[in-house]
Amino acid sequence: MIRTALAGFGDSARYLHAPFILANSSFQLTHVFERSKNRAAEVFPFVTTVRSFEALLEEPSIDLIIINTPNETHADYTRQALEAGKHVVVEKPFTPTVEEAEELTQLAKEKNLVLTIYHNRRWDSDFLTVKDVLESGELGEILSYEAHYDRYKPILNVKGWKEKPSPGSGTLYDLGSHILDQALHLFGIPTKVWADIWTQREGSTIHDAFDLHLTYDKLRVRLRSSLLVLEPAPRYTINGTLGSFLKPGIDIQEDQLKAGEIMPGHPNFGVEPESLWGMIHTQLGDTSIKRKIESHAGNWGLFYENVADAILNGAELAVKPEHVINQIKVIEAAFLSTQTGNAVSLR
Repeated sequence: MIRTALAGFGDSARYLHAPFILANSSFQLTHVFERSKNRAAEVFPFVTTVRSFEALLEEPSIDLIIINTPNETHADYTRQALEAGKHVVVEKPFTPTVEEAEELTQLAKEKNLVLTIYHNRRWDSDFLTVKDVLESGELGEILSYEAHYDRYKPILNVKGWKEKPSPGSGTLYDLGSHILDQALHLFGIPTKVWADIWTQREGSTIHDAFDLHLTYDKLRVRLRSSLLVLEPAPRYTINGTLGSFLKPGIDIQEDQLKAGEIMPGHPNFGVEPESLWGMIHTQLGDTSIKRKIESHAGNWGLFYENVADAILNGAELAVKPEHVINQIKVIEAAFLSTQTGNAVSLR
């Protein structure tokens, strides 16, 4: 078994990581790092709580460390864990700069260790459904792809570190990294990037909204996010030469996990209600055809199945650090575009 430690025990560790670790027989959750609280022990009394990150590094039984600490610590903690001979899963953002990401990727290779980033939303029900629609060819050549990751949170986050200007802070590095990862997974590196990144909420000192445009030959990709959207637009809007696909809502796994009623392994886990199914509109001759597309079941556990296979059997990682290096290149170009008002060429 892969003896696993959680570095940090906020909502992400408790609801987005621990349930999938506990549901997978290849892992054994043994340690949690919390500086002063005992939240992990209250929920999982079998774990050992330590009061410093260094204690995880010094524990010889630990094989894998999952880093869920504040964004500004990700690069340094990942480096320390790799140097201590531990495999690493790190929450997004991986690092704030390409240079740091490349250094850590090289270090993992030198140490022959698994290093990956928790881009679990490649296994969202909505994104799995989008991939299936695109691969079906029903839309023809894809001309435009728009994805939103909006929320309504006008009140500043009570977790002060999330509102603190620092390397890797802001909505583009946070929510935006997920929909950017999805777009790059589908279409690769764009030729040009244009972006507008700004602050909307009263009293906020971080960037909390963005409008990101990616150029690919005929295809145009638009990624948007705001924390002041009460009535959301479709999460995905895709147009091709043969039709369109619109997908509302957002994957329900997080809500199910926080409610605690349906957990990984349950037949209804990750299964969306019909009200969240997407709609495809195509043309057959003179006939217009609209129909619903049943959503795939979401399953973030597939991320951890791949991690276990990579650690135990040397399998290829699904989310490679190199993928995220490309993502950070786009983010850096987006900030440069915002500063200059111009599109930035990437290739």
